[in-house]
Amino acid sequence: MLRTLILTLALILCPVVAKAQSSAPFRSDRIVVTTRGEGPDVILIPGLASTSEVWSRTANRLDDHYRVHLVSVRGFGSVPAGANVDGALVAPVAAELRRYIASQGLERPAIIGHSMGGLVALRAAADAGRDRRGPQVGRVMVVDATPFFPSLISPGATVGDVEPLARIAYQALLFLGDEALRTQGTALGDQLGGAADSVFGTLGWQGGDRAVLAQGIYEVMTTDLRSRLPDIAAPVTVVYGWSADDRSPRAHLDALFAAGYRNLQRPARFERIEGAEHMVMIDQPTRFLAAVDRFLG
Repeated sequence: MLRTLILTLALILCPVVAKAQSSAPFRSDRIVVTTRGEGPDVILIPGLASTSEVWSRTANRLDDHYRVHLVSVRGFGSVPAGANVDGALVAPVAAELRRYIASQGLERPAIIGHSMGGLVALRAAADAGRDRRGPQVGRVMVVDATPFFPSLISPGATVGDVEPLARIAYQALLFLGDEALRTQGTALGDQLGGAADSVFGTLGWQGGDRAVLAQGIYEVMTTDLRSRLPDIAAPVTVVYGWSADDRSPRAHLDALFAAGYRNLQRPARFERIEGAEHMVMIDQPTRFLAAVDRFLG
């Protein structure tokens, strides 16, 4: 009887032990990751000044069938800034995301990134495509993000055009705080000849460390990943808010998004979500979740 009891306990406990040993605790001075659910791996990355809280509805939908990895970038919201308080942001966070994938033994996870999180997802996928010996990405969904954000406002814009404006935005956020963003979006649109409110005016602002926020807005405005798109081997889906009202800037985004992603190895799949602004997953949750199901299905 004792032998039977021991064997029964072994059968119950061994899978748990094996699972616990399959991935060591992940510690990072760039990102914080929490995990829930079981199944294929899906990584959710929030945008500028947002934390993983913006993905709560999406995570609730997915965690019955997927293992969901909720990322928060340090310095956004109430998450301590860590190493993000100084220097670059997008590239180091993307590198840390790849380290997370490798350390946890994830096999080609799907990555969904919103806004600046979309830049992080694209950078991680491009780095994975260039380094075939490292951790690979299964597929990417970019939510209301493009490889070069200013191209949504003025198609001919260059990094040189927007860098002076980005520097002003950086200084404004660093010294004046969150309120500066409300005027910076309008100023950017006026100086580039387009309306920027729909791109920079509704960022789901949760605040955070000023230095990290300032660096984040600077990189959102100046990061140009268009030359890195040919490195991306994973399929890419682009989801964005759209309006049928011809007076809305969002009624004219289709061609701009298509142009932004034209250098991919394989054509991107585009899904516009009518009635959504920048926070697509919050503005139109039902339509967005349907798009996520198609992306993962």
